[in-house]
Amino acid sequence: MQNILTAVVQGIIEGLTEFLPVSSTGHLILTGKLLDFTGDKADTFEIIIQLGAILAVAVIYWRRILSLLGVSRFSYGESQTQASGKLNLIHVILACLPAMILGLLLHSFITSYLFSSYTVLIGLVLGGIFMLFGERRQAAVQSEGVDQITYRQAVYIGLFQCLALWPGFSRSGATIAGGLLSGVGYRAATNFSFLIAIPMMVAASGFELLKSYDTLTASDAVFFITGFIVAFVVALLAVITFLKLLERFKLAPFAYYRFVLAAVFLVYLVVTGN
Repeated sequence: MQNILTAVVQGIIEGLTEFLPVSSTGHLILTGKLLDFTGDKADTFEIIIQLGAILAVAVIYWRRILSLLGVSRFSYGESQTQASGKLNLIHVILACLPAMILGLLLHSFITSYLFSSYTVLIGLVLGGIFMLFGERRQAAVQSEGVDQITYRQAVYIGLFQCLALWPGFSRSGATIAGGLLSGVGYRAATNFSFLIAIPMMVAASGFELLKSYDTLTASDAVFFITGFIVAFVVALLAVITFLKLLERFKLAPFAYYRFVLAAVFLVYLVVTGN
């Protein structure tokens, strides 16, 4: 029963935070510490529930994904007259390559030195500061819609995405704020951030799963399936809600939340001596 409860809690955390600019990795590391759920099994479980979150975004953006693959001319969230079909796979590739290459080069360093509670807290604070900076120093909007994003802007967003290789920084926070600094509007930056999350997370999860597949056992099937389903359902609701909230509140509230979380957890670590 305890295992199932852990699966549900971590599934909810993953679904809520994966695509919000608050860092899912940071939250999973911190809650894993609170739940005493760490080690190889926990690492593999995190990969499985990330795949559940990815599936949720793929379901929401299925029209856009088919459009990118040349199967359909329809774009999610836009009318036929608005969808010019200018966004293509080259935009996605340009935005994903920098972080993929750097992630491969620095993988050993990142996993060895940056996955502690304290480095995550640093990432939460730095990511929050960057989000506030991006919002307050937003460039003049040149791309209101996702189809107006240029190749140059895709490259800039991809470079900013590299910041999220530091656990706790937040991939969505880095790409949305980076989009704002590059002259992309809030809605377009958010949609593009979610779209490029799919290949980024599939690549990262696939790489990690190949390394840890031997930790999977039949006895853990219910545990992993529960986490996967919970993460999928919660992520589905979280993404839809976030798209609506962003139009009203922008990035600042999420940045302040990160500061509060970092402060509270720092106190916890100091008091418990962890």
